[in-house]
Amino acid sequence: MSAAAIRQPVETGVSGWAAIAPRRFPARVLEADLRADWLIIGAGFGGLSAARRLRQLRPQDSIAVLDAQEVAEGASGRNSGFMIDVPHNLASGNYSVGGAASSLLEISQNRMAIAFAAGIAEEYGMPAETFDPAGKINAAATERGLKLNQAFADSLRQIGEPSETLDAARMREITGSDHYLGGVYTPGAVMIQPADYIRRLAQGLAGGIDLYENSPVLSLARKGSVWEAVSRRGSVQAPRVILAVNGHVESFGHFRRRLIHVYTYASMTAAFPAAQAGPRAAGAERWALLPADPMGATLRKITSEGQSRIVIRTHFTYNPDIRVSERQVARIAAQERRSFDERFPALKDVPMEFTWAGALCLSTNHTPAFGEIEPGLYSACCENGLGTVKSTLAGMMAAELATGTASEPLHQFQQQPPPGRLPPRPIAWLGINSVIRWHQLRAGREG
Repeated sequence: MSAAAIRQPVETGVSGWAAIAPRRFPARVLEADLRADWLIIGAGFGGLSAARRLRQLRPQDSIAVLDAQEVAEGASGRNSGFMIDVPHNLASGNYSVGGAASSLLEISQNRMAIAFAAGIAEEYGMPAETFDPAGKINAAATERGLKLNQAFADSLRQIGEPSETLDAARMREITGSDHYLGGVYTPGAVMIQPADYIRRLAQGLAGGIDLYENSPVLSLARKGSVWEAVSRRGSVQAPRVILAVNGHVESFGHFRRRLIHVYTYASMTAAFPAAQAGPRAAGAERWALLPADPMGATLRKITSEGQSRIVIRTHFTYNPDIRVSERQVARIAAQERRSFDERFPALKDVPMEFTWAGALCLSTNHTPAFGEIEPGLYSACCENGLGTVKSTLAGMMAAELATGTASEPLHQFQQQPPPGRLPPRPIAWLGINSVIRWHQLRAGREG
């Protein structure tokens, strides 16, 4: 069987994470016809995690990795940089955990992925600005948000997970903002600079893999005992292929009408002196806030060498064609500016230097697009809104599945059903957009 990549990634706006993360190695373009033991398509969290796990399991095998863009210019460098261990279901309307058994399993899987990433950070000497096990706060700006936070904390307590409730004064001390009424801190999350993490991982793997950037796969076809991926100036043949392209797995002909393509939007301020207007302006040097309502605003403050920046992420849109317009990004950026100014009036004169959109892939039943989908072709896609952790995990598990490495985590991961089928496109369009708009209106001041 064969599949043609009918769509290529299209990114809108410049990711601030990628813009401030230096490249430490040159980019290579595929310009020859090659053979390898393994081909990985996609050099994000899923693809590079799969490459690292393959290096652990099959150190003598040759591994080629193709990416349509430069490393960290795609979705892997466009997220908020939260590696979250506790349940985090964007589609649920709140973060409260479900059944104890399923929640504990999800937590153990998330922590396995985080431990894998922590091993990467330690081996490659990533600084705290890149990989920081500092935990995160669910921040509430409304009475409804406080109730959601209380329900979340209660659900964690029921399964023996720690959390700390923060009052408005403590939130003001941390963030410098009067906007928040309270928060819930959970200690197990890791804050990363996503673009820098991915680029450092790619650099660390450089001696053991052949990574080709700006080398989109135009077609992927089975030819006898091997798969052949054709790019603009060359090709790769390999008996086993791992697709780590998130929602673009549909573009390769798989999981069609099963994936929900959603975009979220972010803005990053220009750098400002960390001491500007004192701690009452923006609080501590580093902090990370998720909204109590999943449709609210996510914020992070980062500081390095005496200079701070704040990132604000808001809004979701349904884009089944996996692209957004510059006009849409600009419109939402203006709304983010207003949300930012409400929180940090002392920083109204600090401009937003970067604005961008980033793709998410969701399924109706919160399950990944995973498994051997054709002989020798494996999928590690659909991260359900938590790409840093879920894609890392899927990449690890795909490598184990493809090498025949039996493990209890792989067995458990394989027990998940495939993504649920969507209704016909007009109905899906109306239903998904209606749900998004209702939840965003309900979020109110959380956004």
